[in-house]
Amino acid sequence: MYAIREACKVMEIDLSKATIAIQGYGNAGYFAAVLAKELFSAKIIAVSDSKGGIINKDGLDPEAVNNHKTKTSSVVGFPGSSPLGNEELLELKVDILLPAALENVITDKNVGKIKAKIVGELANGPTTPEADEILYKNKVHIIPDFLCNAGGVTVSYFEMVQNFYMYYWDTDEVYKQLDRKMTLAYQAVLKTSQDYKINMRKAAYVIAVKRVADAMKARGWV
Repeated sequence: MYAIREACKVMEIDLSKATIAIQGYGNAGYFAAVLAKELFSAKIIAVSDSKGGIINKDGLDPEAVNNHKTKTSSVVGFPGSSPLGNEELLELKVDILLPAALENVITDKNVGKIKAKIVGELANGPTTPEADEILYKNKVHIIPDFLCNAGGVTVSYFEMVQNFYMYYWDTDEVYKQLDRKMTLAYQAVLKTSQDYKINMRKAAYVIAVKRVADAMKARGWV
């Protein structure tokens, strides 16, 4: 959510008026919907799972959709919505697309139909390398998976820090520290992308490799 917020600043998108489509309504997709609405008042207009998708351009209630899925095992058939295929969802004209389920769902075959301004990768590897390059040329702003979905492992790191110090933070402090870490990470990747004129994924790799190399040098390993 913090990375998406920062991306919206870059793309000059008002999150309170933004439309979002989410492919995959498991833990990642469901909580993304809830948080996007709670934190930013964004409008979730479409969601899907393995059995199909639904759309309501006036907005979906994430909790109500989740309750429906719990009862019926799918988001399909949610009252007040229209049916939608998973492929159709990816191609919707929305501000933010969040692939949150499978690998390789955005490929060179459908990438030309992607109309979202921002793609936030909640799943691991939802975009193929070929599609990645085309999206970059088409000026679609991708937040790569190992930046966009890194909040969980970052908070796990915070848990380790707290355990070492035997001093524990309250929830607000965890969110504050997470916001700071993710915002700095996003800004570092963005700057590298701009400096080297490369896409966000390559920029994230550049930073990651450089930090490992710097650590090895500091330890005298190389």
